[in-house]
Amino acid sequence: MTDPVVPSWVLTLACADRVGIVAAVSQFLAERGGFITDSQQYADREAGRFFMRVAFEATDERLGDTERLREDFADVGTRFAMDWRLTAADERPRMLIAVSKGSHCLADLLHRWQTGTLAVDIMGVVSNHPDMRRITEWHGIPYHELPPNGDKAAQEAALLGIFERTQSEYLILARYMQVLSEGLVEALAGRCVNIHHSFLPGFKGARPYHRAHERGVKLIGATAHFVTADLDEGPIIEQAVERIDHRATAEDMIRIGRDIEAQVLARAVGWLADRRVLRNGGKTVVFR
Repeated sequence: MTDPVVPSWVLTLACADRVGIVAAVSQFLAERGGFITDSQQYADREAGRFFMRVAFEATDERLGDTERLREDFADVGTRFAMDWRLTAADERPRMLIAVSKGSHCLADLLHRWQTGTLAVDIMGVVSNHPDMRRITEWHGIPYHELPPNGDKAAQEAALLGIFERTQSEYLILARYMQVLSEGLVEALAGRCVNIHHSFLPGFKGARPYHRAHERGVKLIGATAHFVTADLDEGPIIEQAVERIDHRATAEDMIRIGRDIEAQVLARAVGWLADRRVLRNGGKTVVFR
């Protein structure tokens, strides 16, 4: 006999820091028979902001469904001027992936999704090249090749159209080698995530691993971040580095770097899927 599924939800919120926020949330849930299974909070004393993530489940029928919960919690949200979100725990965020010719990040995300270790719904893959069509369609996911001939305006209009038609929540740039226009960045503010190589020092532009090799760097890594108008400078979600030495060739660095990029992007997407990432100005709060 299969055990019944217990309804559960995730509540995230951000607001000005003040006394009584945790008490108000806890009281709200207690009065409705909500059992808290995980609770994390963070007070940014410098910014005067408070952040919270609460996972909870029903002990009886008093909580009602998701819409009723949202209606009931609205009073608490208004009282504390919260930016809040309440979702069912099994609600998977819809994501659109953009890629150019590099397969490592896309292949890793598709594999994790297919094996059930990445709790998202991939609504499609868009690309400015045909190269990734085969691997995408092999996974049973729609592939959208953007208008050719370098028509950036047409490509971005098509990409945004697909994003909106599929009702995607996030656009994941899995090595999409195009700089988004300011208009598209604004349209996708807080909903677009990029992965890029990060070195100390940083190397922007073409052939970064070769340039890093020429400088003899000792650490290579990757950064996943929200996309903003400032290229590769948006709020950071996840990072990782790996130490190398003088024996590493440029080809070694490319291989190691690609592995790190795939791992970091997958972790960032996983945090988003679990509703663990909250924006905090130019930074993020990531409840792990």
